[in-house]
Amino acid sequence: MTARLSDAEIVEHLDALNENADENNQWCRDGDAITRTFKFKNFIAAFGWMAQMAIWAEKFTHHPEWFNVYNKVEVKLTTHDVDGLSELDFKMAEKMNHYYAQ
Repeated sequence: MTARLSDAEIVEHLDALNENADENNQWCRDGDAITRTFKFKNFIAAFGWMAQMAIWAEKFTHHPEWFNVYNKVEVKLTTHDVDGLSELDFKMAEKMNHYYAQ
């Protein structure tokens, strides 16, 4: 079972996620979730990335809330089991960042 992170832990994890990100391309806290919009060159690239992330979501048993329109994917991560953010959210966000950067 995963545990809910403290505010200090969330800030620490967000800082690490956004370490190399420009100001317009960062994960942000939204209450008990973190959010980010990923922009791709076209729909195929966006959909391909979502397919990769779906495989990781199944491996982690941790599924994102997301919304896709053409070349953009809006992602929201939260852990419903703990009513907040957990290590799983940041683990998934790290994978998303990694595969987006490729």
